[in-house]
Amino acid sequence: MVVPHPNLSDEVNRNIIQSEIEGGVFLEGLPRNTVLQIRTQHHFYTALLLGDGSALISGHPQYCPEPVQVTIAGSTWGGSMLKLRFIGRGMHLEFHHPAYSTPIVTSLIQEIHEPVGSVRDEARVAS
Repeated sequence: MVVPHPNLSDEVNRNIIQSEIEGGVFLEGLPRNTVLQIRTQHHFYTALLLGDGSALISGHPQYCPEPVQVTIAGSTWGGSMLKLRFIGRGMHLEFHHPAYSTPIVTSLIQEIHEPVGSVRDEARVAS
């Protein structure tokens, strides 16, 4: 159970609790070469995790129509508070693109999944 933090606003505490309800994935818990498919309100992204927050990401017609190496900062609720190295439903993915000085922030994430036949599925089958 998540307990509201006394030093944070009600809005921030609500967002933290909502992110626990909506779910998501912490990047530190995933091995290199994990593929994540991330559906937002407007686009469908594919991210190949390279480790240490780096990923090859594609799926946006302007910023990444082809895979480009980025650094995933985490997810936000639309403000400046960032849940580090976390990709969460109902949140906005934030990543740093090498061609842009400011972070790219996606529309709301609606779904995150690891496709069947991914590296982790193959490792489970092999063991």
